[in-house]
Amino acid sequence: MATLKHINSKNADYGAAEQYLLFEHDEFTMKPVLDETGRLIPREDYRLSTLNCGGEDFAVACMRANLRYGKNQRREDVKSHHYIISFDPRDGPDNGLTVDRAQELGEKFCAEHFPGHQALVCTHPDGHNHSGNIHVHIVINSLRIEEVPFLPYMDRPADIKAGCKHRCTDAALRYFKSEVMEMCHREGLYQIDLLNGSKNRVTDREYWAQKKGQAALDKQNAPMIAEGITPRQTKFETNKEKLRQTIRAALSAATSFEDFSSLLLQEGVAVKESRGRLSYLTPDRTKPITARKLGDDFNRAAVLAVLEQNAARAAEKAAAIPEYQRHGKTGIQPTKAPQTAPNVQRLVDIEQKKAEGKVRGYERWATMHNLKQMAATLNVYQEYGFTSPEQLEAAVDTAYQEMRQTSGELKTLETKLQGKKELQRQVLAYAKTKPARDGLKAQKSEKARAAYRQAHESDFIIADAAARYFREHGITKLPARKALQDEIEQLVSKKSGLYNTYHEQKQRFKELQTVKRNIDQILRRSEPQRRKEQSHER
Repeated sequence: MATLKHINSKNADYGAAEQYLLFEHDEFTMKPVLDETGRLIPREDYRLSTLNCGGEDFAVACMRANLRYGKNQRREDVKSHHYIISFDPRDGPDNGLTVDRAQELGEKFCAEHFPGHQALVCTHPDGHNHSGNIHVHIVINSLRIEEVPFLPYMDRPADIKAGCKHRCTDAALRYFKSEVMEMCHREGLYQIDLLNGSKNRVTDREYWAQKKGQAALDKQNAPMIAEGITPRQTKFETNKEKLRQTIRAALSAATSFEDFSSLLLQEGVAVKESRGRLSYLTPDRTKPITARKLGDDFNRAAVLAVLEQNAARAAEKAAAIPEYQRHGKTGIQPTKAPQTAPNVQRLVDIEQKKAEGKVRGYERWATMHNLKQMAATLNVYQEYGFTSPEQLEAAVDTAYQEMRQTSGELKTLETKLQGKKELQRQVLAYAKTKPARDGLKAQKSEKARAAYRQAHESDFIIADAAARYFREHGITKLPARKALQDEIEQLVSKKSGLYNTYHEQKQRFKELQTVKRNIDQILRRSEPQRRKEQSHER
């Protein structure tokens, strides 16, 4: 899945950002890595481009702009903003994402959402933890050097003016996340819902604390391991992760909020509810940790839902005890959900390949391949509980219909989303022309109004086009921009869920289709053999 991260910097040395992108840096200290001669070590592979720098070096162009507008001269000023779009490691092998393609996507994203800013766009083929995730760095000068169109995340007149600065508000970051999700949907890449939080919310600070703690623990355990002694602790856990485990343990055993609070108190953790929100206080802290900082699994709604399930399960168990004491545990057992099946591939038609001129070595490989795939096919066949080819064929048809239904829902949602985005574009365009429209009202005579319209002709062309759009669509009252953006984000979030559902259904359909083809081929092969055995018996 693609993720978006934002970092603002008060460093006046714009060259340091470029140096980080081009040369190797230590993942813990973030200091440059030097070779034995004390020189910087260039990164092995990257793509780098600049935007709006006028052919100059990024650092020089930024400093010139700052001097021209008299901005970013104080120590406390935010000099630059750093956005990182990290793609899923599976996007390369599964969806054909390359470093060059990711660089193109990064440049397009930067041009669309940060117009008027000098920018560096750099793509690296791998993350610091060698997970294989392609990621794009977008570094922009906080100062805007051109007047730009009014974008959905902007809420002040200064946000479009040259000589003013970029602001990454919470609303702006949500908008950027929704745009990253839309980009991944268009490109057919893996994506999760970035707008509705996560079950475990691990901040950048906690992530690095875990990495550094694990490195220190490994260093501490190294002498013991060398002597053949098994260390007592091999995995480092942050205090927040320990608290998450404590809360989960209490949740698994409690059936009411009182039980939950009591079990946590036994572990020294106090849970408090305030204005519908939960917070947790550990013995080593004076300020409680809010559920929002731990993850969505620990907020009030999630906790009460689990407690309700536990209470219902306990009631069912208590009601079933008398029957089981006399007759024992009977009844139909629930069907075990099929586990993730191995990657089943189609069988090779060896006779056809031999007719095409394949050599004997290929025949040996194809024979072994077919044996493996037959075993995998039969394994999947049994795992899903099929008892006949007809049942398998019905499952293929059902999977296809489910996939088609989800695809239809996706298309309907996409049409609605595009309509909302077009409405948003028209509303923003109309809002930008408000000063010109107000100026026209202030004119006293018809001659003055005609002269004013001619002087601001471009603004009135835009306003008239937007007004015509509103009339054609029966819109008499313009929606609030924030409410419209919230509605778009909800649609993007819903689309992300449907997109992932469709992807899973498509994978299941392809798998069942492959199993069906293989089963048909196996049965066709065994049919001549059965006829041959019957002829010998006669």
